[in-house]
Amino acid sequence: MIDQAERRVFQSEKVPATEKIVSIFEEHTDIIVKGSRDIQYGHKLNLSTGRSGLILDVVIEEGNPADSARFLPMRDRHIENYGKAPRQMAADGGYASTDNLHEAKALKVEDVAFHKKCGLKVEEMAKSPWVYRKLRNFRAGIEAGISCMKRAYGLGRCTWKGLAHFRAYVWSSVVAHNLALFGRLLPT
Repeated sequence: MIDQAERRVFQSEKVPATEKIVSIFEEHTDIIVKGSRDIQYGHKLNLSTGRSGLILDVVIEEGNPADSARFLPMRDRHIENYGKAPRQMAADGGYASTDNLHEAKALKVEDVAFHKKCGLKVEEMAKSPWVYRKLRNFRAGIEAGISCMKRAYGLGRCTWKGLAHFRAYVWSSVVAHNLALFGRLLPT
């Protein structure tokens, strides 16, 4: 902290975000900037879900990688875990790019829906506007699941100390969410 303060104040040096210590209690904390919104501290999470709403995969990112750079690695993780690309994909607008769309289609993903089109045409992403709308609405449902995990399962604020415990905290929230969802999905 002293070195960082000396560099910034006395030497007028711009300290790169990767070298900044933003918490003396949790040194693993990252600076997360989301557009023009307020700066947040913590870790960026990438979640994959299935049609049922179950969370199938979680990646706890280091640093603040652009969402568009995480779309293909998340797709590749899905292929690695399940043996094939999904038939359809829905993602937040930050993941949208022409390259991401073409790479997904090259692996036989039939329909891709980005929440914000970012210059992409619906006809390029999905076989019809109806399919695009359905996938976009599905993505909105994922946001509801994330909100539920924050409110009901404590994902909004981790109280455990250390990076290993942070990872365990995130996964325990995911498991709790999935178990509750299993209970609702089971036939009565």
